[in-house]
Amino acid sequence: IINSDLGSSAGLASAQREGFERVLSLVALGEVGIVGSREVSRLSRTDRDWCRLLEVCQIFGTLIADAQQVYDLNYLDDQLVLGIKGTLSVVELKVIRQRLLAGQESKARRGELFKRLPIGYARDPVGKMAFHPDRRVCEAIQLVFAKFRELWSVRQTFQWFCAHEVELPANPIQGTRLVWKIPSQSLIRDILRNPFYAGAYVWGRRPVTTLLVDGRLEKRQSAMRRAEECRVFIRDHHVGYIDWATYEENRRMMRRNSVNSEGDESMAAIRAGQGLLVGLLRCGHCGRKLHVRYWGGRGTNARYLCKGDYDGGGQYCIGFGGSSVDRRVGEELLKAIAPLGVEASLRALEELSAGGAAQRAALSRKLEQLVYEAKKAFEQ
Repeated sequence: IINSDLGSSAGLASAQREGFERVLSLVALGEVGIVGSREVSRLSRTDRDWCRLLEVCQIFGTLIADAQQVYDLNYLDDQLVLGIKGTLSVVELKVIRQRLLAGQESKARRGELFKRLPIGYARDPVGKMAFHPDRRVCEAIQLVFAKFRELWSVRQTFQWFCAHEVELPANPIQGTRLVWKIPSQSLIRDILRNPFYAGAYVWGRRPVTTLLVDGRLEKRQSAMRRAEECRVFIRDHHVGYIDWATYEENRRMMRRNSVNSEGDESMAAIRAGQGLLVGLLRCGHCGRKLHVRYWGGRGTNARYLCKGDYDGGGQYCIGFGGSSVDRRVGEELLKAIAPLGVEASLRALEELSAGGAAQRAALSRKLEQLVYEAKKAFEQ
């Protein structure tokens, strides 16, 4: 009895059916006299599998049986009946699949398809989307957006939550009850990039494509699309934690901070090295971005270069030492920001005070929840 294929798909680019391959191997070894199945659809999930099975059974003289009768592939009538049954079974499966996919897309276009609601949302008694009834959950999500607007970096926002040990809710792997834990950087990034928190409904953000890898078809998820480019995009679908303009501004800032995306070249990420103007200077002749090279005994002296046509066998366009340029720019920068020193200090004190207040509020909500759960457990 082989039942290892239960619940596994035989569709295009799906995983290999170990049970079916074992049946073919046993038939080819001559160890099987008859292959029995409750119904033909359990064997013929695809045209290719059905034809392979019939061919192998005919060669080695193996019978095929279902709930109605036993078939001998040496007789033309039995071959014809099995071919018709296999074709009808495959067509039936394809029709069912098409109807299910069409119903899924229709439900998504109405904005009613949800596999799992994002953190911070729940359905009200009417069935509409609303904020989570737990005030601690809502305040935690609001704190993520507030901290990002203050720090303007996903990494810095993540480090703030870790440094202050502020927990965030997360969906569990199993079950529906939220789990509170110190957030990971991916959780912070997913919350900030999810358009659902801006009141928009999207479906099809990561379409699945089929690729040929090592002679086998495999399904791969493509890169995440922008919300406006998805198959379904419904703006102002529900109440959001932020408005759409704020979401777009946050997305632009995250794209600028990312070194892997094509962002604003005038806002390059800070890298290791002594050069002050790395990634900010451009050649006045050809317009290319200047690269930095470090030389000297310790390898700390910066020199800015424009490659020009050097890679094509030509010469460098321009090149100059970085110490004098960095020193002069630093002096001018200090002159410009010196009058703002007092204001910057006061603002830094206000941010520290606000950060402490946010931490105290989060800990207070956590204490209230623990007291409530303890009281509820005692009453039971």
